[in-house]
Amino acid sequence: MIHILLVDDHPSVMAGTKVLLEQEGDIVVAIAETVEKAMELVRHNHYDLMLLDLHMPKMNGIDLAKQIITIVPEAVILIYTGFEFTNHFNLMMEAGISGFVLKTADKEQLVTAVRCALRGEAVLPLSLVRQLRRASGQETEKTGGQDTGVITHKEYDILKQIARGKSNKAIAENILVSQRSLEYSLTSLFHKLGVKSRIEAAMKAKTLGLLSDSDFSKPSS
Repeated sequence: MIHILLVDDHPSVMAGTKVLLEQEGDIVVAIAETVEKAMELVRHNHYDLMLLDLHMPKMNGIDLAKQIITIVPEAVILIYTGFEFTNHFNLMMEAGISGFVLKTADKEQLVTAVRCALRGEAVLPLSLVRQLRRASGQETEKTGGQDTGVITHKEYDILKQIARGKSNKAIAENILVSQRSLEYSLTSLFHKLGVKSRIEAAMKAKTLGLLSDSDFSKPSS
């Protein structure tokens, strides 16, 4: 039996991921919503693999991985994220992390990533490889319209403003782009999330753990 520790501060994400993995039949998933709980479980239990959210309130997944490795040097750790992480790549590698899994991954991709990591293979989404290649060619921001499948910080900002009920005009003004540019960004964002509207995008983002209940409020403008 494969024992996995999943650390994420979004209950809905943890519940969904746990179900997907345990459907395999040979995987058992323990969950921790806080860094403190994760460290407690690591000290008292053995896990074949740990799946850590990159963005958490008190400590990011990279720093948590470093702490875990001081206790369990042979730990196999994957970062679980819905955000763009190219800028964190070197830090993750230096921390001893085995790879990355996107929260937008389907069941097959998630399970494959887990089993590859357990075999000692590095797990890198193709989207990351493409981003790193573009970065090496000094082309980090303008992707030529290519969809990486990873939510950028700009798109995350747009999602938060959608959740607050802001209009496209207000969002465009806030992020200093034209409404036409915003529409292009929304089209790309909808494609990445597999949705067709602003409301669906916000709800899907909440399901993926990119947005929380506190992000949803009445519009301020």
